[in-house]
Amino acid sequence: MNTAKSKLIISLTVALSLLTACHHKQGEAQQADTQLPPKTKVTIGYPTDTVHLNDEITLNATATYLLKSDVKANTTGYITSMHIKPAEHVRHGQTLFTLQTKESHALGNTINELDPSFRFSGSTRVTSPASGYVQMLNHQEGDYVQDGEVLATIADESSFGFVMNVPYEYNQLIRKNNPIAVNLPDHRVLPGYVAQIMPTVDPAAQTEQVLVKVKDTVIPENLIANIKLVKSVASGLCIPKTALLTNDSQSDYWVMKLINDTTAIKVNVEKGIENEKWVQITAGNISLKDRIVTNGNFGMNDTTFVSIQK
Repeated sequence: MNTAKSKLIISLTVALSLLTACHHKQGEAQQADTQLPPKTKVTIGYPTDTVHLNDEITLNATATYLLKSDVKANTTGYITSMHIKPAEHVRHGQTLFTLQTKESHALGNTINELDPSFRFSGSTRVTSPASGYVQMLNHQEGDYVQDGEVLATIADESSFGFVMNVPYEYNQLIRKNNPIAVNLPDHRVLPGYVAQIMPTVDPAAQTEQVLVKVKDTVIPENLIANIKLVKSVASGLCIPKTALLTNDSQSDYWVMKLINDTTAIKVNVEKGIENEKWVQITAGNISLKDRIVTNGNFGMNDTTFVSIQK
């Protein structure tokens, strides 16, 4: 009997010990969970070596008609008829005005009535010196004008182009007849080419004017577009731009790299050129297989616990 009681007491003691140990371990686990720092929600990305980045300079270019041709009266007299309107397109050699000399205007048809075979009219035609657009109209029908007086101004369409001022330090980036793209404010991109490089430099700004021609497009004068000149092209390891972090003085750069599914560490890097989406990495412990934080990394410290968002 005593033996049976002893065995029962021993069994109860062992069970109680095991139960106490289990509760103790659960308490330690719960305490450890409460001591872990909160996880930062992040999204991740991967480096790539398939991106080509252009180091560019963007310059403004102004639409200009370099040649303005004046239409001049070829005699002294009256404007008896006009064949143009402001902003109208005219062709080279097209009749723009008809003038009647002062003498003919005074005599009227007297000479023709005396001798019809003489066919005296006293009228002369004034034609367009170039193909282009009527930019200015100085007189109207019935006006009396002097010989050589400017009647209108024609913007010569053959002289149209975009003029940009290029700092001389970038002179090596432009060559005559090289193709070049003109970006308009309405997001159109016009193919063009370098037509002329002016052989003078502005003494104050140290820039030289470059004329870029575009084909078969009507563009209003004085429109400001922009042209990008490529200084260099780079390739190699690139990361998403949102992954790159820097200090206030932009003297140091780093990324947050995942070493496992829950921990991100700080990795210092050196950057090269960049565009609106990608940044070239020239030095740093980064490989194509690494996972780097692209969102949620702002203000993140080294060895941060993270939660990856899909």
